[in-house]
Amino acid sequence: MALLTRTAGALHRRPRLRLSLLLAAPLLWLAVLYLGSLTVLFVSAFWTTNSFTSEVVKVWSTDNFRELFTTPVFRQVILRSVGVALAVTVLCAVIAFPVAFYTARVARPRWRPLLVVAILTPLWASYLVKVYAWRLILSEGGLADWMLKPFGLSGPGFGLTAAVLTLTYLWLPYMILPIHAALEQLPANLLDASADLGARAVRTFRSVVLPMVLPSVAAGSIFTFSLSLGDYITVQIVGGKTQLIGNLVYSNIELNLPMAAALGTVPVVVIVLYLLAMRRTGALSSL
Repeated sequence: MALLTRTAGALHRRPRLRLSLLLAAPLLWLAVLYLGSLTVLFVSAFWTTNSFTSEVVKVWSTDNFRELFTTPVFRQVILRSVGVALAVTVLCAVIAFPVAFYTARVARPRWRPLLVVAILTPLWASYLVKVYAWRLILSEGGLADWMLKPFGLSGPGFGLTAAVLTLTYLWLPYMILPIHAALEQLPANLLDASADLGARAVRTFRSVVLPMVLPSVAAGSIFTFSLSLGDYITVQIVGGKTQLIGNLVYSNIELNLPMAAALGTVPVVVIVLYLLAMRRTGALSSL
């Protein structure tokens, strides 16, 4: 009891020591599990495999990265993956903005919390359930075909378009929520002042609303872009024969682990570059 009392007194007199002890566990978890696993990923990317036994040979080599950037298939898959992530991000922004504007500025105040809950509801459902639901929608004779049949059209089926549509649905709430928060905090007197000065709706949107909401759009894009770039399950289920970086990583884990690690570094580098670009918009402070 006396020891506990002296320890408590010592911690009370040393706030820095108390703070260090409180942060030790989460910092240790970050350093060992997160940064440690990333370090292992980068290091193993420079190893090779025995061509006969497929066993990992721990000899330093840059062959994996040379093959990655000189083989046309790998370059196409990398560009396709970045293109899919950008397409999903743009679609999410285009869809999210009017939805967020309605929930934040048009809907009655008493309905706004319920609308936000409705937006969040899909996040509570299982990831696989949602993707398989889209597989049913996009399958031959599915809901997409049934809805487009009166117009003489058919659904996209399984492929790149299906992957983009499904990923857009999956990550849309991550774009709506930051835009909703930004629009909700937008001072109404700014809109009134713009209207009083004779600005029309388009000019008000371009000169007042968009500059103030843009950091939130960029913040939402960080989620949609990074989640789309690293996803591989959706492409496996609805992507048909489409190959993205995640699929190549998954298919190389058993056969060529160093190549899988080299492929895994590509999304990390791309996302770091994307974060650096978004930092200039003030997006990181909106997270």
